[in-house]
Amino acid sequence: MEVRVIRWGVLVGMVVALVAALAAARGEQGTAIRPVADCADLVRDFEIPGTRAHVTQAEAVGEGDEAAHCAVLGYVEPEVRFHLKLPTTTYTGRYLQYGCGGFCGELVSPSFPDCGPDVGGVAVATTDDGHVGRGTVRSADGRPAAANQAARDDFAFRAPHVVSMAAKRVIEDFYGEPPSFSYFTGCSNGGREGLLLAQRYPHDFDGIIAGAPANYQSPLVLYQAWLARTNTGADGLPVLTADLLPLLHDAVLRHCDRIDGLVDDQIEDPRRCDYDPAPLLCTAAGGKCLTPEQLDVVRKLYAGPKDARGKRLYPAGQERGSERAWVDWITPTASPRAATFSALLADNFLKHMGFPVGSPGSSLADVEFTAEEFARLNVEGVRGNAMSLDLDEFRAAGGKLILWHGWSDQGVPPRALLDYYERLAQRDGDVRSWARVFMVPGMHHCGGGGGTLTGFDPIRELLAWVEQGAAPDRVIATGRAGDAVRTRPVFPYPLTARYDGTGSIDDAANFVAAPPAEPTRDAVDWVGAYLYDKPGPVAP
Repeated sequence: MEVRVIRWGVLVGMVVALVAALAAARGEQGTAIRPVADCADLVRDFEIPGTRAHVTQAEAVGEGDEAAHCAVLGYVEPEVRFHLKLPTTTYTGRYLQYGCGGFCGELVSPSFPDCGPDVGGVAVATTDDGHVGRGTVRSADGRPAAANQAARDDFAFRAPHVVSMAAKRVIEDFYGEPPSFSYFTGCSNGGREGLLLAQRYPHDFDGIIAGAPANYQSPLVLYQAWLARTNTGADGLPVLTADLLPLLHDAVLRHCDRIDGLVDDQIEDPRRCDYDPAPLLCTAAGGKCLTPEQLDVVRKLYAGPKDARGKRLYPAGQERGSERAWVDWITPTASPRAATFSALLADNFLKHMGFPVGSPGSSLADVEFTAEEFARLNVEGVRGNAMSLDLDEFRAAGGKLILWHGWSDQGVPPRALLDYYERLAQRDGDVRSWARVFMVPGMHHCGGGGGTLTGFDPIRELLAWVEQGAAPDRVIATGRAGDAVRTRPVFPYPLTARYDGTGSIDDAANFVAAPPAEPTRDAVDWVGAYLYDKPGPVAP
């Protein structure tokens, strides 16, 4: 019996070594794959399942600010534009596709990620999701989808999938073989796309990064409308003004910064902060303060939307510590009557995208915050929501998923992601073996604006997880604290970072993983709970 065990162990070791060797061969370190076709010859049509892609431009770009590459422009029928960059001297068999933010509508140039010398060059692509936005904020323009079901479907669930097929087909033609590994990364709407791809197209990508995912899409739009309406007075002007946000934010930090044992201008876990703004109420002494109406708005923003019966219309509200980020999202700065980003998104979606083509729509001014309106909005909404908990096929295919969110996100409340992740964990007790969450303290929406931590990119960790089986046990976030550069480890949720008591608090090396202060209970009872069982359509 003992000899059999030893031989079985040797056999297992040989299998593991063989699998590792095959993986390495698919993207061997330092070995570039050279093109087998001329860049200009890519200008042609490509048949892909269910549709056709057209490359309209392909030009060789010499090494400069970026690696030498073939820059490809094209579209998938009917109007899904894409921009693909194919390295000509550094490619090692990997493809990375980026998601787009807001309602998309813009074709941005994809950037080459820094995956380290062991990985080398990666083919990259972006898409506009099938329409061209207009106006000052193109990514908030919903008009192209008003009476165009194809444009709606491209944005809701089709564009990232068909672009992945088109890009891989062009890659195969250019290099002589398809990519060995395919990855997707996106934040906000791009995070929604990442989750949607894992749910509905589980074989498109080996690894996916979904940051601040707007996967509760229609409920989130209703939430954005609620934000805008909550902070608008009867005179049409904002109740809580932008000049008061530093006052509020500083008061929150004074009350809650030290809860985690370290005063560092950020709150490790805002759920432990119970600050109420009552001390900021105006008195006869004068100075900056909040009126009773402004106090009421702040409390509502923290609590989140409810209907008249007290039922939650969204599983989260604004987090304590996010107040500085409310500028231009909830409180305008250009002029008192300027539209905030939440107002733009909500009004465009409700007017042009939120209800079936040909049926009565709504608007920011008219929408009602009721369970009935919520249900009416999600008749069409299930097409773009990415709330399904069925990721079984993605997991079975070996897919790996990294989810991340800034704890001070003003645009997509972070507790919604934790609600989703706990429900995943309830369905799959081994969820951490293939999907992990990272919560970044103090970070605003997708790292934009201020905040002490502004940079978070787990692409190297994702590649190591997919290709080497090394599950990420930390990701380093970067930013600034005053004049100092700050690095801070972010550990897989629910672990948090604890200062070890030595060295600079701005150096990630001086922090260790710590368990949560109390057991986490993240699933929320709200009106949209039925949507987790609505997988949504897929492209033919």
